[in-house]
Amino acid sequence: MTLLRERMQHDMLIRNLAENTQTSYLLQVSSFARHFRRSPELLGPEEIRAWLVHLREERKLAPASLGPTIGALRFLYRVTLKRPWSDEDFPLPKKPFRLPVVLSLEEIITFFGSIASLKQRTILMTAYAAGLRVSEVVHLKVTDIDSQRMVIRVNQGKGHKDRYVMLSPRLLEILRLYWHDAHPRDWLFPGDIPGQPITRSAVALACRVARQRSGIQKPITPHSLRHAFATHLLESGTDVRRIQLLMGHRALSTTARYLKVATSTVCATTSPFDLLPHPEPLQPPPSPPEYF
Repeated sequence: MTLLRERMQHDMLIRNLAENTQTSYLLQVSSFARHFRRSPELLGPEEIRAWLVHLREERKLAPASLGPTIGALRFLYRVTLKRPWSDEDFPLPKKPFRLPVVLSLEEIITFFGSIASLKQRTILMTAYAAGLRVSEVVHLKVTDIDSQRMVIRVNQGKGHKDRYVMLSPRLLEILRLYWHDAHPRDWLFPGDIPGQPITRSAVALACRVARQRSGIQKPITPHSLRHAFATHLLESGTDVRRIQLLMGHRALSTTARYLKVATSTVCATTSPFDLLPHPEPLQPPPSPPEYF
Protein backbone atom coordinates (compact mmCIF):
# COMPACT_ATOMS: atom_id res chain seq x y z
CA MET A 1 0.00 0.00 0.00
CA THR A 2 1.42 3.38 -1.00
CA LEU A 3 1.52 6.31 1.40
CA LEU A 4 -0.92 8.23 -0.81
CA ARG A 5 -3.46 5.41 -0.76
CA GLU A 6 -3.13 5.10 3.01
CA ARG A 7 -3.57 8.86 3.47
CA MET A 8 -6.68 8.87 1.28
CA GLN A 9 -8.10 5.95 3.26
CA HIS A 10 -7.55 7.84 6.50
CA ASP A 11 -9.17 10.97 5.05
CA MET A 12 -12.26 9.00 4.07
CA LEU A 13 -12.36 7.28 7.45
CA ILE A 14 -12.15 10.60 9.32
CA ARG A 15 -15.04 11.96 7.24
CA ASN A 16 -17.11 8.85 7.94
CA LEU A 17 -17.69 7.96 4.29
CA ALA A 18 -19.70 4.79 3.75
CA GLU A 19 -17.65 1.61 3.41
CA ASN A 20 -18.92 1.00 -0.12
CA THR A 21 -18.00 4.58 -1.08
CA GLN A 22 -14.48 4.12 0.26
CA THR A 23 -14.02 0.90 -1.71
CA SER A 24 -15.37 2.52 -4.88
CA TYR A 25 -13.17 5.62 -4.55
CA LEU A 26 -10.00 3.59 -4.08
CA LEU A 27 -10.87 1.44 -7.07
CA GLN A 28 -11.48 4.49 -9.27
CA VAL A 29 -8.20 6.18 -8.29
CA SER A 30 -6.27 2.93 -8.81
CA SER A 31 -7.68 2.59 -12.34
CA PHE A 32 -6.76 6.22 -13.07
CA ALA A 33 -3.17 5.73 -11.86
CA ARG A 34 -2.70 2.41 -13.71
CA HIS A 35 -3.88 3.96 -16.98
CA PHE A 36 -1.11 6.58 -16.89
CA ARG A 37 1.37 4.34 -15.00
CA ARG A 38 2.17 7.15 -12.63
CA SER A 39 1.21 8.26 -9.16
CA PRO A 40 -1.82 10.62 -9.08
CA GLU A 41 0.50 13.12 -7.36
CA LEU A 42 2.24 13.53 -10.74
CA LEU A 43 -1.01 13.90 -12.69
CA GLY A 44 -3.20 16.96 -13.13
CA PRO A 45 -6.24 18.43 -14.91
CA GLU A 46 -5.07 17.44 -18.40
CA GLU A 47 -4.73 13.79 -17.42
CA ILE A 48 -8.08 13.87 -15.61
CA ARG A 49 -9.75 15.26 -18.74
CA ALA A 50 -8.04 12.65 -20.93
CA TRP A 51 -9.14 9.87 -18.55
CA LEU A 52 -12.78 10.96 -18.62
CA VAL A 53 -12.72 11.15 -22.42
CA HIS A 54 -11.17 7.65 -22.50
CA LEU A 55 -13.96 6.28 -20.28
CA ARG A 56 -16.63 7.81 -22.51
CA GLU A 57 -15.17 7.07 -25.95
CA GLU A 58 -13.13 3.90 -25.43
CA ARG A 59 -14.94 2.13 -22.63
CA LYS A 60 -18.35 3.45 -23.71
CA LEU A 61 -19.47 4.42 -20.21
CA ALA A 62 -22.73 6.32 -19.95
CA PRO A 63 -22.45 9.92 -18.67
CA ALA A 64 -24.12 8.99 -15.39
CA SER A 65 -21.52 6.23 -14.86
CA LEU A 66 -18.75 8.84 -14.62
CA GLY A 67 -20.09 10.08 -11.28
CA PRO A 68 -18.05 7.70 -9.07
CA THR A 69 -14.87 8.50 -11.02
CA ILE A 70 -15.32 12.26 -10.72
CA GLY A 71 -16.28 11.97 -7.07
CA ALA A 72 -13.20 9.88 -6.28
CA LEU A 73 -10.78 12.18 -8.09
CA ARG A 74 -12.37 15.27 -6.58
CA PHE A 75 -11.92 13.81 -3.09
CA LEU A 76 -8.31 12.82 -3.84
CA TYR A 77 -7.19 16.18 -5.19
CA ARG A 78 -9.31 18.50 -3.07
CA VAL A 79 -9.09 16.71 0.29
CA THR A 80 -6.05 14.45 0.32
CA LEU A 81 -3.65 16.33 -1.98
CA LYS A 82 -5.01 19.81 -1.12
CA ARG A 83 -4.93 20.78 -4.80
CA PRO A 84 -7.28 23.22 -6.59
CA TRP A 85 -10.31 21.53 -8.15
CA SER A 86 -12.75 23.09 -10.61
CA ASP A 87 -16.33 21.80 -10.45
CA GLU A 88 -16.94 23.83 -13.58
CA ASP A 89 -14.35 21.85 -15.52
CA PHE A 90 -15.34 18.48 -14.04
CA PRO A 91 -19.02 18.68 -13.05
CA LEU A 92 -20.81 15.66 -11.66
CA PRO A 93 -23.11 14.30 -14.37
CA LYS A 94 -26.83 14.64 -13.86
CA LYS A 95 -28.51 11.35 -13.15
CA PRO A 96 -31.56 10.58 -15.30
CA PHE A 97 -34.76 10.58 -13.27
CA ARG A 98 -36.47 7.22 -13.54
CA LEU A 99 -39.60 6.16 -11.74
CA PRO A 100 -39.51 2.76 -10.03
CA VAL A 101 -41.48 -0.13 -11.47
CA VAL A 102 -44.01 -1.06 -8.79
CA LEU A 103 -45.53 -4.48 -8.19
CA SER A 104 -49.25 -4.68 -7.47
CA LEU A 105 -50.56 -6.47 -4.39
CA GLU A 106 -51.63 -9.36 -6.61
CA GLU A 107 -48.13 -9.60 -8.08
CA ILE A 108 -46.59 -9.53 -4.60
CA ILE A 109 -48.79 -12.48 -3.61
CA THR A 110 -47.85 -14.39 -6.76
CA PHE A 111 -44.17 -13.63 -6.25
CA PHE A 112 -44.08 -14.85 -2.65
CA GLY A 113 -46.01 -17.97 -3.65
CA SER A 114 -43.22 -18.81 -6.10
CA ILE A 115 -40.49 -19.05 -3.44
CA ALA A 116 -39.95 -22.65 -2.38
CA SER A 117 -37.38 -22.10 0.40
CA LEU A 118 -38.77 -21.00 3.78
CA LYS A 119 -35.59 -19.04 4.53
CA GLN A 120 -35.60 -17.19 1.21
CA ARG A 121 -39.32 -16.48 1.47
CA THR A 122 -38.88 -15.10 5.00
CA ILE A 123 -36.00 -12.83 3.93
CA LEU A 124 -37.93 -11.34 1.01
CA MET A 125 -41.15 -11.05 3.01
CA THR A 126 -39.22 -9.17 5.70
CA ALA A 127 -37.82 -6.80 3.08
CA TYR A 128 -41.34 -6.02 1.85
CA ALA A 129 -43.15 -5.97 5.20
CA ALA A 130 -40.68 -3.50 6.73
CA GLY A 131 -39.46 -1.67 3.61
CA LEU A 132 -35.85 -2.63 4.23
CA ARG A 133 -32.85 -2.26 1.94
CA VAL A 134 -31.23 -5.59 1.08
CA SER A 135 -28.12 -4.60 3.07
CA GLU A 136 -30.34 -3.95 6.08
CA VAL A 137 -32.31 -7.18 5.92
CA VAL A 138 -29.23 -9.40 5.58
CA HIS A 139 -27.62 -7.75 8.63
CA LEU A 140 -30.60 -8.24 10.92
CA LYS A 141 -29.86 -10.08 14.14
CA VAL A 142 -32.24 -12.22 16.17
CA THR A 143 -32.19 -9.59 18.92
CA ASP A 144 -33.37 -6.91 16.46
CA ILE A 145 -36.85 -8.45 16.40
CA ASP A 146 -38.70 -6.89 19.35
CA SER A 147 -42.03 -8.71 19.65
CA GLN A 148 -42.87 -6.90 22.90
CA ARG A 149 -42.91 -3.48 21.23
CA MET A 150 -43.72 -4.93 17.76
CA VAL A 151 -40.79 -3.15 16.11
CA ILE A 152 -37.69 -4.14 14.16
CA ARG A 153 -34.47 -2.32 14.97
CA VAL A 154 -32.35 -1.43 11.93
CA ASN A 155 -28.78 -0.96 13.09
CA GLN A 156 -26.57 1.43 11.14
CA GLY A 157 -28.61 1.63 7.96
CA LYS A 158 -27.65 3.88 5.06
CA GLY A 159 -25.86 6.98 6.31
CA HIS A 160 -24.83 5.14 9.51
CA LYS A 161 -28.24 5.76 11.09
CA ASP A 162 -30.31 3.55 13.38
CA ARG A 163 -34.07 3.45 13.07
CA TYR A 164 -37.10 1.42 14.04
CA VAL A 165 -39.71 0.05 11.65
CA MET A 166 -42.98 -1.71 12.31
CA LEU A 167 -43.08 -5.44 12.97
CA SER A 168 -46.10 -6.78 11.15
CA PRO A 169 -48.08 -9.36 13.17
CA ARG A 170 -48.28 -11.57 10.08
CA LEU A 171 -44.53 -11.24 9.56
CA LEU A 172 -43.95 -12.15 13.23
CA GLU A 173 -45.84 -15.41 12.66
CA ILE A 174 -43.63 -16.21 9.65
CA LEU A 175 -40.45 -15.27 11.54
CA ARG A 176 -41.42 -17.58 14.39
CA LEU A 177 -42.11 -20.41 11.94
CA TYR A 178 -38.71 -19.79 10.34
CA TRP A 179 -36.97 -19.59 13.74
CA HIS A 180 -38.39 -22.95 14.84
CA ASP A 181 -37.15 -24.46 11.58
CA ALA A 182 -33.67 -22.87 11.36
CA HIS A 183 -32.88 -21.89 15.00
CA PRO A 184 -30.61 -18.93 14.09
CA ARG A 185 -28.49 -17.74 17.02
CA ASP A 186 -26.81 -14.45 16.12
CA TRP A 187 -27.59 -13.39 12.56
CA LEU A 188 -31.26 -13.77 11.77
CA PHE A 189 -30.39 -15.03 8.30
CA PRO A 190 -26.96 -16.73 8.52
CA GLY A 191 -24.96 -17.43 5.38
CA ASP A 192 -22.90 -20.38 4.24
CA ILE A 193 -19.77 -19.04 5.95
CA PRO A 194 -19.95 -19.69 9.73
CA GLY A 195 -20.44 -16.50 11.71
CA GLN A 196 -21.39 -14.45 8.65
CA PRO A 197 -24.85 -13.32 7.44
CA ILE A 198 -26.28 -14.32 4.10
CA THR A 199 -24.85 -12.29 1.24
CA ARG A 200 -26.75 -9.72 -0.79
CA SER A 201 -25.91 -11.63 -3.97
CA ALA A 202 -27.56 -14.76 -2.55
CA VAL A 203 -30.75 -12.79 -1.85
CA ALA A 204 -30.64 -11.26 -5.35
CA LEU A 205 -30.29 -14.74 -6.86
CA ALA A 206 -33.28 -16.02 -4.87
CA CYS A 207 -35.23 -13.03 -6.15
CA ARG A 208 -34.35 -13.76 -9.78
CA VAL A 209 -35.31 -17.42 -9.49
CA ALA A 210 -38.64 -16.56 -7.85
CA ARG A 211 -39.41 -14.02 -10.59
CA GLN A 212 -38.77 -16.61 -13.29
CA ARG A 213 -41.01 -19.13 -11.54
CA SER A 214 -43.76 -16.57 -10.98
CA GLY A 215 -44.01 -15.61 -14.66
CA ILE A 216 -44.19 -11.90 -13.76
CA GLN A 217 -42.84 -9.81 -16.63
CA LYS A 218 -41.86 -6.77 -14.56
CA PRO A 219 -38.25 -6.59 -13.36
CA ILE A 220 -38.00 -7.66 -9.72
CA THR A 221 -35.04 -7.11 -7.40
CA PRO A 222 -34.92 -7.04 -3.58
CA HIS A 223 -35.15 -3.24 -3.86
CA SER A 224 -38.40 -3.61 -5.84
CA LEU A 225 -40.00 -4.87 -2.62
CA ARG A 226 -38.93 -1.67 -0.85
CA HIS A 227 -40.47 0.38 -3.67
CA ALA A 228 -43.68 -1.63 -3.35
CA PHE A 229 -43.74 -1.10 0.44
CA ALA A 230 -43.61 2.70 0.11
CA THR A 231 -46.07 2.86 -2.78
CA HIS A 232 -48.63 0.56 -1.15
CA LEU A 233 -48.45 2.60 2.07
CA LEU A 234 -49.15 5.79 0.09
CA GLU A 235 -52.04 4.15 -1.71
CA SER A 236 -53.55 3.10 1.63
CA GLY A 237 -53.45 6.72 2.87
CA THR A 238 -50.28 6.79 4.98
CA ASP A 239 -48.72 10.25 5.39
CA VAL A 240 -45.59 10.89 3.32
CA ARG A 241 -43.66 12.17 6.35
CA ARG A 242 -44.34 8.92 8.23
CA ILE A 243 -43.21 6.88 5.25
CA GLN A 244 -40.01 8.94 5.13
CA LEU A 245 -39.22 7.96 8.72
CA LEU A 246 -39.95 4.29 8.06
CA MET A 247 -37.83 4.24 4.91
CA GLY A 248 -34.94 6.08 6.54
CA HIS A 249 -34.79 8.75 3.82
CA ARG A 250 -32.74 11.83 4.61
CA ALA A 251 -34.80 14.13 2.36
CA LEU A 252 -38.58 14.22 2.05
CA SER A 253 -38.15 14.75 -1.70
CA THR A 254 -36.79 11.20 -1.99
CA THR A 255 -39.97 9.80 -0.48
CA ALA A 256 -42.19 12.17 -2.45
CA ARG A 257 -41.22 10.53 -5.74
CA TYR A 258 -43.53 7.65 -4.83
CA LEU A 259 -46.40 10.11 -5.23
CA LYS A 260 -45.67 9.92 -8.96
CA VAL A 261 -46.39 6.17 -9.12
CA ALA A 262 -49.09 5.69 -6.46
CA THR A 263 -52.48 5.00 -8.01
CA SER A 264 -54.07 7.12 -5.26
CA THR A 265 -52.28 10.08 -6.85
CA VAL A 266 -52.14 9.20 -10.53
CA CYS A 267 -55.68 7.82 -10.79
CA ALA A 268 -57.38 10.26 -8.41
CA THR A 269 -57.99 12.84 -11.14
CA THR A 270 -60.60 12.32 -13.83
CA SER A 271 -59.29 12.43 -17.36
CA PRO A 272 -60.94 15.16 -19.48
CA PHE A 273 -61.70 12.42 -21.97
CA ASP A 274 -64.22 11.00 -19.49
CA LEU A 275 -66.03 14.37 -19.45
CA LEU A 276 -66.83 14.24 -23.15
CA PRO A 277 -70.41 13.31 -24.11
CA HIS A 278 -70.82 9.78 -25.35
CA PRO A 279 -70.86 9.82 -29.15
CA GLU A 280 -73.70 8.29 -31.06
CA PRO A 281 -73.03 4.63 -31.82
CA LEU A 282 -71.42 4.14 -35.18
CA GLN A 283 -73.82 2.88 -37.81
CA PRO A 284 -72.61 -0.11 -39.76
CA PRO A 285 -71.92 0.62 -43.43
CA PRO A 286 -74.75 -0.31 -45.81
CA SER A 287 -74.51 -3.76 -47.31
CA PRO A 288 -73.67 -3.82 -51.02
CA PRO A 289 -76.58 -4.75 -53.27
CA GLU A 290 -76.92 -8.34 -54.31
CA TYR A 291 -76.93 -9.12 -58.04
CA PHE A 292 -77.18 -12.85 -57.89
